[in-house]
Amino acid sequence: MVKSKNKEEYALIVAGGKGTRIQGKIPKQFLIVAGKPILLHTLEAFINYSESIKLILVLPEDDFVTWEKIKTEFDFSYPVHIVKGGDSRFQSVKNGLAAIDATGLVAIHDGVRPLVCEETIHTSFTLAEVHKTAIASVQLKESLRLADSDKSTAVDRSKYRLIQTPQTFDIDLIKKAYQQKEEANMTDDASVAEKAGYAILLFEGSYDNLKITTAEDLPIAEALLKQRS
Repeated sequence: MVKSKNKEEYALIVAGGKGTRIQGKIPKQFLIVAGKPILLHTLEAFINYSESIKLILVLPEDDFVTWEKIKTEFDFSYPVHIVKGGDSRFQSVKNGLAAIDATGLVAIHDGVRPLVCEETIHTSFTLAEVHKTAIASVQLKESLRLADSDKSTAVDRSKYRLIQTPQTFDIDLIKKAYQQKEEANMTDDASVAEKAGYAILLFEGSYDNLKITTAEDLPIAEALLKQRS
């Protein structure tokens, strides 16, 4: 697929999870699904989009050795810049951004979203080149209620979106946004950029773009990945 017209493209993959909700001893990004670690599927999704994309992988320092073993075992040779993660997602992304010494566009993506497709990646870069931000999102499928103590109230679901990654930005913009002080409500990169005063553009993502969070997600991801192969 053709990359965006003029700007260098980076993918910053954040893979700092410990798999606590899956209750496993192995961090979930390293679990084998459809024959490969989840993290490899994720990285290869971006490589399949563009063989010239620059990859930055943010990992806890304790996982550096595991990553080297995976590269050897699965014969993975694409150049990846490894960056030490921080104590929070905010700090990890900030560390990853500091490793980019260039202008252009960066897609920030969860390491445990291995099913992101080329079209979604392409759309994110194309829109970010024009609008400086582009956030993948999907409409809610189910009814939504606001729970308040012992009562609940129906909410118009058409006014809400489920937010995914990639969240793609002009590099200078998102670097400036990450210079502000971290706050508890900065749960993703869009919230960081919004807090810094930047407009957030949403685009239609994909329901297949699953974030592997609990054990129930694993067989779904396995089936979808095998279907694509």
